[in-house]
Amino acid sequence: MRVVLAEDLFLLRDGLVRLLEAYDFEIAAAVESGPELTRAFAESEPDVAIVDVRLPPSHTDEGLQCALAARRAKPGLPVLVLSQHVEQLYARELLADGDGGIGYLLKDRVFDAGQFVDAVRRVAAGGTAMDPQVISQLLTRRSHDEPMGRLTPRELEVMGLMAQGRSNTAIASQLVVTERAVAKHTSNIFAKLGLPPSDDDNRRVLAVLAYLDRG
Repeated sequence: MRVVLAEDLFLLRDGLVRLLEAYDFEIAAAVESGPELTRAFAESEPDVAIVDVRLPPSHTDEGLQCALAARRAKPGLPVLVLSQHVEQLYARELLADGDGGIGYLLKDRVFDAGQFVDAVRRVAAGGTAMDPQVISQLLTRRSHDEPMGRLTPRELEVMGLMAQGRSNTAIASQLVVTERAVAKHTSNIFAKLGLPPSDDDNRRVLAVLAYLDRG
């Protein structure tokens, strides 16, 4: 699996390269600035991109904007964004850009190798990997909005775990309930958010988009 990595801190970038290579990822490019990232996207054709939100030369949202531009050029390009802090606007902008193949993690998660590699693989496979702190803030902020206000406390818990990219089996284990119960909760969530029955595997992503994209 070919990876383009963008991180301006040398030690973190080098550590991520070593970590990913240890798990059999191929590093197509490891860069430190926005212009270099743009070139890497054009030349490397990665399977997944791991991008720091803030990159030189602007040190604002350069990394995110480069990633969004790359997704416009190649719809569905999997992108996992790293950030030092929870920045809700960036999370919303990333999620609103497309369906599936997206992730937003705090850099602290990088230090858990297994969790981080699992997130990269989920995103590369077209799924989501949202940091629990990001989801917690977004759900808290919007829990009284429509249609989120129609969700029960348990459905909100399931929603948060879904947004992290957890499977029904993993959600059932986390909440100590049956998979059948989780399936019922997810079905209720989809109905309350106005998502019709579909074979589309990205319906979980659409559920996240439904509450992020309102108001």
